[in-house]
Amino acid sequence: MRTVLIGKVGDSESIAAVAELAHEIWTEHYVPIIGPDQVDYMLRNIQSETAIRDQITNERFHYYLITRDRSSIGYIGIQDQGDVLFLSKVYVRASERGSGLGKQALEFVRSLAAERGHRRIRLTVNINNELAIGAYERLGFSRTGTQVADIGGGFVMDDYVYEMSV
Repeated sequence: MRTVLIGKVGDSESIAAVAELAHEIWTEHYVPIIGPDQVDYMLRNIQSETAIRDQITNERFHYYLITRDRSSIGYIGIQDQGDVLFLSKVYVRASERGSGLGKQALEFVRSLAAERGHRRIRLTVNINNELAIGAYERLGFSRTGTQVADIGGGFVMDDYVYEMSV
């Protein structure tokens, strides 16, 4: 397997790379699940360069860019929340899914959680995202609840909540 690198996002170039990946991945993966209008809204308000920069600067988010052979292939977004590390985002290009990259990303996140003294990792996943639900369950996450969050613009995120111990 070719070497995968996971590097911290912070400069304008890496933030732009994450926003570009978000547009590609979300459009391909989420339009069939939540529709084009909500995807467009979320890309503008949650995954644009401005939104990512704001999350890093003001909301204690940390982003990591996943690269292979100098090509951006995915990204991770986390947030420290007390004894929980919230895994907000882990997305990979369609061509990379099923290659073990998700497992590598999770091991990276588990290491970060342990380093930071977190006891659990929590994430939310759309209740209709069967591909991701199956992957998270195979990786050791357990469903702990549901959550409906109003994100504005007349849209909600209807999610399952998953957790795992560090």
